[in-house]
Amino acid sequence: MPSKTPDIAIVGGAGHVGLPLALVFASKGRRVLAYDINKEALRKIGRGHMPFMERGAAPLLKKALAKKTLLLSSNPKDLKGVPSLIVTTGTPVDEFLNPQVADMLAVFESLSPVLSEGQLIVLRSTVYPGTTEWLARTLARGGKRPALAYCPERIVEGHAIDELQKLPQIVSGVTPDAEAKAAALFSIIAPEVVRTKPAEAEFAKLFSNAYRYIQFAISNQLYMVANSAGLDYYRILHAMKHHYDRMADLPKAGFAAGPCLFKDTMQLSAFYRHQFSLGQTAMLVNEGLPLYLISQISRRHDLSGMTVGILGMAFKADSDDPRSSLSYKLKKELRFRARAVLTTDPHVQDDPDLKPLDEVIRQSDLLFLSAPHAEYRGLDLKGKPVVDIWNFFGKGALV
Repeated sequence: MPSKTPDIAIVGGAGHVGLPLALVFASKGRRVLAYDINKEALRKIGRGHMPFMERGAAPLLKKALAKKTLLLSSNPKDLKGVPSLIVTTGTPVDEFLNPQVADMLAVFESLSPVLSEGQLIVLRSTVYPGTTEWLARTLARGGKRPALAYCPERIVEGHAIDELQKLPQIVSGVTPDAEAKAAALFSIIAPEVVRTKPAEAEFAKLFSNAYRYIQFAISNQLYMVANSAGLDYYRILHAMKHHYDRMADLPKAGFAAGPCLFKDTMQLSAFYRHQFSLGQTAMLVNEGLPLYLISQISRRHDLSGMTVGILGMAFKADSDDPRSSLSYKLKKELRFRARAVLTTDPHVQDDPDLKPLDEVIRQSDLLFLSAPHAEYRGLDLKGKPVVDIWNFFGKGALV
């Protein structure tokens, strides 16, 4: 139990969204309680170790622990009386790609005993449109009337410490008081706040992630078209973008997945009665890319007699987060096609199947570069053929 009531408490405070936010608030002199049911992660944090990769977080963690501006707890009673409570629980999608708002309700049912009148409650992660207002009505029926706000995070995982302090913060509240309190809270760390209605803030988060997901799908689809024509997509991409600003935001082709982009696009589709055709098409393109690559490489190689190595199992480069990584979809499909599949990653920790990099290269007949980690730059592939959709090795991406 903290000896003094914290200024801010973060539910999910040991996670990718909550912990960087806690550290940034703590760096501004606020006493922050990181509440999480993951006791092992809390123990690791308490020893001064980050439970995941986050640039610039380690020195802030050590300083916050030393100054006692970061407190850790898995006891919900410690949340009682904290003026500002930030909840990082979002809305997941089920196996039918529909949002599960029941998960959010379950979190608040567990928090109900510690909620108080006028206490600022901030929803932080993606929520299904209308969730903020719905939650306010649901809490009111139970006699709870906190100042409820929705302030979506928009950071790139791994760069939160920097971006939280540089990007404008979208702020909304179900009442003017909630909006004002949320604006004051995030003005501590953000250079400016953008005030909206709760529904506008909810859509702003979903639109942002869906747009990014669609951008990746456009490039991936164009890659498939070029590759099917027997052309190297990256020569075309260079011609398109060279000193031509209108194409500057067209990304490279590659696996587009992770814990947010796919999920948020599907939530938007569910809200729009599954008529969000652009989002659904993007999902088919991005999720179908691993299968396309296997189909193409199978035309030149008999995979049934080959050992295939996958380099990088995180969902993106230079990350240790494997959540929703398409590398695992690739691995699953290859297990049906190849004699054997070996995987490696310098950052992912909780995967017992991972092998040392040199072993994977040595034993493999064919390699797939799934996550282009910096550690792979200049790698000696021993002359093995490699499927490099990113053109990371600079030898083209024709499959």
